[in-house]
Amino acid sequence: MRTATLGPAERAESLASMAERELDLLVVGAGVVGAGTALDAATRGLSTGLVEARDWASGTSSRSSKLIHGGLRYLEMLDFALVREALKERGLLLERLAPHLVKPVPFLYPLQYRGWERLYAGCGVLLYDVMSMARTHGRGLPMHRHLSRGNALRVAPALKKDALVGALQYYDAQMDDARYVATLVRTAAAYGAKVANRARVAGFLREGERVVGARVQDVEGGGEYEIRAKQIVNATGVWTDDTQSMVGERGQFHVRASKGIHLVVPKDRIHSSTGLILRTEKSVLFVIPWGRHWIVGTTDTDWDLDKAHPAASSADIDYLLEHVNSVLAVPLTRDDVEGVYAGLRPLLAGESDATSKLSREHTVAHPVPGLVVVAGGKYTTYRVMAKDAVDAAVHGLDMRVAECVTEDIPLLGAEGYRAMWNARARIAARTGIHVVRVEHLLNRYGSLAEEVLELIAADPALGEPLQSADDYLRAEIMYAASHEGARHLDDVLTRRTRISIETFDRGTRCAREAAELMAPVLGWDKDHIEREVQHYEKRVEAERESQRQPDDLTADAARLGAPDIVPL
Repeated sequence: MRTATLGPAERAESLASMAERELDLLVVGAGVVGAGTALDAATRGLSTGLVEARDWASGTSSRSSKLIHGGLRYLEMLDFALVREALKERGLLLERLAPHLVKPVPFLYPLQYRGWERLYAGCGVLLYDVMSMARTHGRGLPMHRHLSRGNALRVAPALKKDALVGALQYYDAQMDDARYVATLVRTAAAYGAKVANRARVAGFLREGERVVGARVQDVEGGGEYEIRAKQIVNATGVWTDDTQSMVGERGQFHVRASKGIHLVVPKDRIHSSTGLILRTEKSVLFVIPWGRHWIVGTTDTDWDLDKAHPAASSADIDYLLEHVNSVLAVPLTRDDVEGVYAGLRPLLAGESDATSKLSREHTVAHPVPGLVVVAGGKYTTYRVMAKDAVDAAVHGLDMRVAECVTEDIPLLGAEGYRAMWNARARIAARTGIHVVRVEHLLNRYGSLAEEVLELIAADPALGEPLQSADDYLRAEIMYAASHEGARHLDDVLTRRTRISIETFDRGTRCAREAAELMAPVLGWDKDHIEREVQHYEKRVEAERESQRQPDDLTADAARLGAPDIVPL
């Protein structure tokens, strides 16, 4: 079983190795596109480096709707090429590349008008299914079905009777976006890529017009490295324009940020066995099953304030509650909201003022010799974006390079996952861990769950759940620091796990326990543990305060009241 460990020693070795000899390709930015680009390049046999200023997926790629989908609403825009491409990728991820991380999820679309709406929406969903099956991948998902109002209310009793005259049910897929990116990074490392988070590009190295490398600051250790590369890929998402400015180039396109916020509520607040998709005046609203919770989102509004910590305002929360309550028999209130998160979509700016009408397609450009820029797109099609970026970079390499092979490269944990899933009862009996916990581990780590179970075998206390976040085992916290590159408490509670949005206290009650589990791996003393806990508590309070503010400006100011634990 192929694996890769991303602990402190491996991070230090990666930085030193990248500075030691010229790379074929250096990728800047470890969101889903950057991580996918590093994997694509490494599996073509290129010497590859990946640097990220903060944590893997700390920006857009950990704050999405957590859906892998073809984009049903793009059919209405007649963007058949985008939907066709996304449906192919959805099928690949479900069936071949990441079956342990990407799972089918049903959605109910309530119909409000008799006759024409069922015909119109039904044709769209039928086309969606047919396009999926025509791409070879995706046949494992059930076909859509038409429901009467009575049958729809049996599937989703939470709906008001007068909110629908019938419904359609169809399937898409979902994943934990941040966990997916962390797995992508580890897979790239397993194929030879050198990777380092908390490593910020401070500037680019030039020889005449050509970009030949980057000056990279170790944000943790304070050192600076000159990393030379034959080609550099800028995959920094909403920071694309900022990164481009370092070479004095605005670039051939402009990336505009659109803010989307999501609410997380407990499962028992909405009585339904299926997710929901609702129309709003601006876009669509999803109610997405998420373990013992629901995710409700999203908004789509312009954002030109702090990119690192986009803030959800009181108005944003009210907007989502108002729209979801329009169809719920028992309305949600502020007291039902466990978590709130906000993310920024990197959209290619066009002529439209409405961000919901800007392009979700991606663009690759070669603005100066030695530098490739990739931007736009959507999470589901990250692999295609990565392929296009590496293809563009290859044109600048004076060597023969193999074609993209990532369509056939399963992510770490995929190999052997189905066999382990079938044997989960025996694994539970062998380890003494309840079969539900084993299923939880398999759906987060795939066959790499054996590595977590080894930690528990060495120290049975790690097999106990966190005291105030009992969905997660203590071993998972230690594993995040020892194997997945987590450097701070923030990384673990917000991205390696989702405790920060899945508990009413936002993770503050388990923060100290988690920090103490990370401490031996990262060499923290008591003072360092205290600093991590205090920082996390201040961050949570700043987020809560921002969510009480009436608008974006005041929410942004409140959120910035808590500084980063490691200033950039």
